[in-house]
Amino acid sequence: MGKINLTVVTLTKNSEGIIEDCLKSVCDWAGEIVVVDDLSSDKTLEIVKKYTDKVYIKKWEREGSHRNYAYSLAKFDYILSLDSDERVTPELRDEIVKIFQEGPKFSGYNIPHRNFIGGYWIKYGGWYPNAKLKMYARKEFHYEEEAEYHPRAFLNGPTYTLKSDIIHYAYRDFRNLFSKLNHQTDFEARKWFRDKRKMSFGLAMVKAISRYIKFYYVKKGRKDGFIGFMMALASSAYQLMTYAKYWEMKNKKD
Repeated sequence: MGKINLTVVTLTKNSEGIIEDCLKSVCDWAGEIVVVDDLSSDKTLEIVKKYTDKVYIKKWEREGSHRNYAYSLAKFDYILSLDSDERVTPELRDEIVKIFQEGPKFSGYNIPHRNFIGGYWIKYGGWYPNAKLKMYARKEFHYEEEAEYHPRAFLNGPTYTLKSDIIHYAYRDFRNLFSKLNHQTDFEARKWFRDKRKMSFGLAMVKAISRYIKFYYVKKGRKDGFIGFMMALASSAYQLMTYAKYWEMKNKKD
């Protein structure tokens, strides 16, 4: 199989346990691999350099600007953004290669995600197919520069949703889920505070309850059993944890 004119961009930070499988899934067919590392202190860079010499070191400050910088380093017109905890399946590889053999016809391509916690594939609660914009024309796409976390994406032109999946090892275990939830709500609370968001305890409770009902009942998270319950509960807790941190910021005494 020849290589296609596609740049895979991956961001790393102490990713020694997961980065090799990520890069192995694309190294035989992607024309370029670019890695931007956030000051890793483990063996991440040693592993990465086995697969590419396009390795750049940059401290992560804001997600939007960090990702835009990484994408600016690409040689080819199209980028596949692949996180270190993601892998391209053989079926997705074949689908992407066919697109480039025929010539890309869309500005962006949404790719379904098969999300895992540990070894469990989360099939319900909105977790699958959960297609995300992952491949796009570099000059037609950018993220919101100033966003610390979960920046808005801007794309000029039409999109198409692929049939095959990216494997996403979203959480190693429940401990990792809780740790990420704590980290994410730090950013969200700061955003609420910075934007002077009008939020009360009552509204936070309503949002938390509605999130739980949405993910557990409406989107059938209950069909994933105990894991489905925990994922719905985590989504609900996101609102309350964010509000608690936001409340502390508003009521902090100088």
